[in-house]
Amino acid sequence: MNPTAETTKPQLVREEYGGEMYEYYPLGEYVVVAPGVCGGRPTFKYTRLEVSVILSLVARGTSISEILWRYDESHINADAITEAVELADRALIDSTRFLQPALA
Repeated sequence: MNPTAETTKPQLVREEYGGEMYEYYPLGEYVVVAPGVCGGRPTFKYTRLEVSVILSLVARGTSISEILWRYDESHINADAITEAVELADRALIDSTRFLQPALA
C-alpha cells in the first residue's frame, strides 16, 4: 500500500436489529465486521455466516443459486455474494501492491 494513499477506516455503526443493539463496521453494503461475532472475521450483515465460507464455495465452483439455496435461512442474496467476491478481489490486489516496482 502506498503510504501517501488516503485510506478511510470504516466507522462503527450501532443500530437496533431484532430487538437488540447490533454494532458493526461496514466493509460494504452486505459485508461487515461485527465485534464479538465470529471472532471479528467478516460476516454478512445480520448473520453469523462468515464470508470465507461462501468464498470457499464460490472457489470450488458452487453456483450462486446453489449457495442461496443452501443458506436460505441466512437471507443472503446474490448481490451480497457478488460484493464478497469483489471485496476479496480488492483485498488481494491491495495486499500485493507493495510487491510491484514503483514507477519512475
